[in-house]
Amino acid sequence: MTQHDAQLMAQTRNSTLGEVPFEAKELFFTRTDERGVIQEGNSVFQRVSGFTWDELKGAPHKVVRHPDMPKGVFHLYWERLKDGKNVAAYVKNRTKDGRFYWVFAVAWPIEGGYISVRMKPSSELFAQVRGIYADMLQAEKEQGLQAGRSAQMLLDRLAQHGFASYEGFMAAAIATEMEERARRIGVKLDQRQQRFLVMSRTIADIKAQTDQMTEIIKAIRTVPMNMRILASRLENAGGPISAISVNYGSMLDEMASWVRGFVDGDDSTYVRMRETIQRGQFLVCAAAMQGEMSEMFNDDTRHGENTSDLADDKTRLDGEERMFQRSAQEALKVVEMEAMRLGRSVLDMKRYVTGLSSTRMMCKIESAALTGTGDSLSGIVDQLDAGQDEIEARLAKIVELNTVIQSNTGMLRAMT
Repeated sequence: MTQHDAQLMAQTRNSTLGEVPFEAKELFFTRTDERGVIQEGNSVFQRVSGFTWDELKGAPHKVVRHPDMPKGVFHLYWERLKDGKNVAAYVKNRTKDGRFYWVFAVAWPIEGGYISVRMKPSSELFAQVRGIYADMLQAEKEQGLQAGRSAQMLLDRLAQHGFASYEGFMAAAIATEMEERARRIGVKLDQRQQRFLVMSRTIADIKAQTDQMTEIIKAIRTVPMNMRILASRLENAGGPISAISVNYGSMLDEMASWVRGFVDGDDSTYVRMRETIQRGQFLVCAAAMQGEMSEMFNDDTRHGENTSDLADDKTRLDGEERMFQRSAQEALKVVEMEAMRLGRSVLDMKRYVTGLSSTRMMCKIESAALTGTGDSLSGIVDQLDAGQDEIEARLAKIVELNTVIQSNTGMLRAMT
């Protein structure tokens, strides 16, 4: 027994600590029927919860529900499961002797019920979610907030933290927790998890680049107005400048429209890429948990615990892992298609930039031809130069990031 194991056992015996410690490498497993009644579980779940098997089997899973958990979380949790969807959530559970333990739970429907695999959470995101839960619980207790409204409060608060959907939150949470868990137990994420993690961060970078491009376009949107003001002062001589300002304003409008079309709306290229990458990321991380949990069943069966039932669950988990991996591979096809579409779309944007170059050159020609107002027009040309350089830099970065996604997608698709 290591010193760490000895300390863990000593802490477990000390009920005054409040929280029951367990190893980061340990995973929990339960299988329930469609009503949430526990049919099977692994030794980690039994040991940490403190209940005997006779007390757990046949009991509703809420036997370990902690009163600190907002009702809104379980409302969302069970609504997804009943709709046939996967779900993941941070959950605080209660032990038999009144202590508690936190898990990050991943659950999904199977024929006749549900399976859940859970790990120890330890990321910064976990700390943020605990704060949201505290606010939800307070609203439920003090304001009488019903479960459905509380669930919406959770979604709203997650949106404030940058998660456009609960699916996006689940994908980020499971990847973040598995990355932190791997660091803590001294192992590396498998190749699928690593590559989806890269793609998830890359698609977020693409959004950041388009957001910056939007701000640049807004900043130089004053240029056509300044050109028209200058043209009005020049009277007849300002005709060419006025025409240039109209063309320039039109190109800026088209560029702004391109950016909006790329990022806005549920059917935009960016949203389709982001959501598909998130779905694939969740699936490969869940599959990794399933595979690891299946291997851990060997320890229980070697000790003669629930041998026949766990053997069946091991076979079931192996099948679920393969199914999740296949679904992740299918998601990659969509990512590939959207990445190609993005590449073609960037070419359209580059044509607008070429139009800006022509406008800039015309301004320079007019600046050289005019006397007395050349300095004013030169200032406008400088604005055009700076704006175009920034836009071109953002486009180049988007192309680079899109190549990263395409490369990782290709490598993932090649894996069997």
